[in-house]
Amino acid sequence: MDTQIIQSQSSSIQINNLDLLATQPGQLRVIRRNGELALYDETRIEVAIKKAFLAVEGENANNSDRIQRIASELTKNIAERCKKRWPTGGTIHIESIQDLVELELMRAGEHPVARSYVLYREKRREAREILSQQNEEKPVHVILENGSKQKLDMSMLSNLAIDACQGLAEVSPTKLIEDARKNLFDGVAIKDVYKALVMSARTLVEIEPNYSYVTARLLLQDIYREAMDALKVPYDLTRQTIGALYPKIFTAFIQRGIAKELLSPNLNDFDLEKLGKAIDSTRDLQFTYLSIQTLYDRYFIHYREKRIELPQVFFMRVAMGLAHCEGEQKNERAIEFYRLLSSFDYMSSTPTLFNSGTMRPQLSSCYLTTVPDCLDGIYGALKDNALLSKFAGGLGNDWTPVRAMGAYIKGTNGKSLGVVPFLNVANATAVAVNQGGKRKGAVCAYLETWHLDIEEFLELRKNTGDDRRRTHDMNTANWVPDLFMKRVFNKENWTLFSPNEVKELHDLFGDAFEKKYVEYEEKAARGDIRSKTIPALNLWRKMLTMLFET
Repeated sequence: MDTQIIQSQSSSIQINNLDLLATQPGQLRVIRRNGELALYDETRIEVAIKKAFLAVEGENANNSDRIQRIASELTKNIAERCKKRWPTGGTIHIESIQDLVELELMRAGEHPVARSYVLYREKRREAREILSQQNEEKPVHVILENGSKQKLDMSMLSNLAIDACQGLAEVSPTKLIEDARKNLFDGVAIKDVYKALVMSARTLVEIEPNYSYVTARLLLQDIYREAMDALKVPYDLTRQTIGALYPKIFTAFIQRGIAKELLSPNLNDFDLEKLGKAIDSTRDLQFTYLSIQTLYDRYFIHYREKRIELPQVFFMRVAMGLAHCEGEQKNERAIEFYRLLSSFDYMSSTPTLFNSGTMRPQLSSCYLTTVPDCLDGIYGALKDNALLSKFAGGLGNDWTPVRAMGAYIKGTNGKSLGVVPFLNVANATAVAVNQGGKRKGAVCAYLETWHLDIEEFLELRKNTGDDRRRTHDMNTANWVPDLFMKRVFNKENWTLFSPNEVKELHDLFGDAFEKKYVEYEEKAARGDIRSKTIPALNLWRKMLTMLFET
């Protein structure tokens, strides 16, 4: 077998799905020298800087406030540089972090410490090279799943790397094997052999983007094994045999999914043999590392934490769900949809990818609701949010009708606390009810610019202030009418109202809105209704400030 790594080994090799999850994208992670990933930890950097100072100034400086202050400042500077470089998360090699430490030490004028740190790094590098040469001379044995120990066949490991690099420019199987070999040791577990190869390819993506395809192909091998083992499909896995295996995997997936109530029984109405033959396994080669890892983490159907769906099976399942109402042409339409999706010429929305062909085929992406100005309506809207978010729906809530803080409540002869406390509950609901367990709930709250609570609304996502009046996990949107922008340009005032006293405003726009808004301003000037007048330019600046800060 091309992918067999152990001499005379014919049993299937699995990789723990937790190892795959460990490589998922998200926050900033550090690539260690052995290829493993670790979360970015400022504490480690600060400790390293302190040790550099102590190496120069001696242990007597251990309790120095000056060293503590400098180490904290330099660590903060390094963290800010990393966040600017990778604002949405990413990976940085440990050597790059050490380069930043050197740079910050020199910028701070601590040249003796920087020189000492450079010399220390050089000595450590030489020691690692000596150790690496010693390790290369030793044979590597791997521990199989049954506990037995066998010698690692490097030629088979090379074949796997060559297969992953096939047809790609500027990638080197030799480089891949060399890097992976550095992370292998005598007595390594068999699952870690594959992981070392994947991680070695992953670290090379920043050098050559085509390594993203190499990493994806290596990762696919592990996903194939996980799914086929879970579906109990016999296999002799190579790049050449996966095409013949796909129809069997597809049929087994549909049958298992229906039996475990993961898929709709309606999928049995299709000609599974015909659809299985239409699957094009070569389209798996289109995936980059990030795309296949994201599919694995969020989209593939799993049973007892084991993925039972493969990429092309996933696209066919979505296509079948979309084509089920096509009558006698449903098989042909499913194949058309599959070819369109799997070629990446068109991609459905996330809820469609999640739910198509399942027991609850909720395919809509977004739901827009208006929250009424009563307790029954408010908590009914929160219940709707929870139920819609449960099956991957994104939510937009119009909170403008809810009366502002201080508004009179006739039923209790009291005063309202405004819209913000209810928004805090909506935020907690979005966190508590995630989208089918696959990602956080997506909620956006909308408010018009004339609402009396608009100033507090703009501050909902600030990182400072009373956390009970913040919504860190929910987006906010401010509807801005033309009249407001006119007053900003003319440097005029803007009047805020409580919506229970200006009920017509929310449904008006254009000239009708401007006419009615001015009428309410006249009423407010006479003292007939509650209001607050502020410079329109000040409110506009606050909007821009909050956009920048959050």
